[in-house]
Amino acid sequence: MGVIDQDLSDIGAALDRLGIRNAVEGSEATVTRLGGLTNRVYLIGNPHRDYVLRIPGKGTEEYINRKVEAVAARAAARAGVSPEVLATTGDGLMLMAAIPNAVTLSPEGFATIPGAPTRAANVLRKLHTSGETFDFRFELFAMIDDYLKILSGKTVDLPEGYHDVLKSAEAVRQALNAHPLPLAPCHCDPLSENFIDAGGRMWLVDWEYSGMNDPLWDLGDVIVEAKLAPDKEAEFIAAYFGGPPSPAEHGRVVIYKAMCDLLWTLWGLIQHANQNPADDFWAYATGRFERCKALMATPEFPIHVATVARG
Repeated sequence: MGVIDQDLSDIGAALDRLGIRNAVEGSEATVTRLGGLTNRVYLIGNPHRDYVLRIPGKGTEEYINRKVEAVAARAAARAGVSPEVLATTGDGLMLMAAIPNAVTLSPEGFATIPGAPTRAANVLRKLHTSGETFDFRFELFAMIDDYLKILSGKTVDLPEGYHDVLKSAEAVRQALNAHPLPLAPCHCDPLSENFIDAGGRMWLVDWEYSGMNDPLWDLGDVIVEAKLAPDKEAEFIAAYFGGPPSPAEHGRVVIYKAMCDLLWTLWGLIQHANQNPADDFWAYATGRFERCKALMATPEFPIHVATVARG
């Protein structure tokens, strides 16, 4: 994705607002547009140090608290799992240190880069056990309610049967609440592209949805987002737990594989309603919903729910 004059103008204005334009720009600076579904992200290179600038996407203020995100990003940096945050604004501009020799992961990268699932599990474990505290409580069903409220003010239909599936997920809510795990600082949106592999060390970026959460949410979500094959999923889970998980732990991971699709279906519908051009978000939303229904319809799913309920 190339950089155009408007990008350069916006970058200059963002650096001015952050108060660091002179420290970052120079005659030898280079700008490269990076990925992003809702935001614009740029790598700014110069001879001394590279930076990553994030300009928030239009409409993201509906569902992202940028002050809470900045707290989480700095906490994650202290935990040693995320790059240093150099400057922020209250409305979402963020400048971070770039990670040298970094490779942004993808589902293909998780499948082909040796040890990637293990390193991803290790960085999540490091985050979850860091003792850091985020300012937001990421609670699955409260998030669903919040997204449904946002969608109620937009012109968009829910996929057919969504409320029926949500009603059937009440058993999931009860099972998860029967034996809650201690809350931990969690990424909560562990897309493959939010993992950065650099010389054998894995990093996490993008703390927009992070919060205090059941840590096994992150595991279920990674497995779905990275499309891990069974052998890679087994590697990932074994690395995180240091061996086989208990039946209840495994059940929670499976439950969250379905529930992350139930939640992010609504996120996709918000992007669709906002006419985000980055992807076909109707297809994204309906695809996630179908995958959720398929997993919940398997004979094993209610067994996992019952196992979790027993603890």
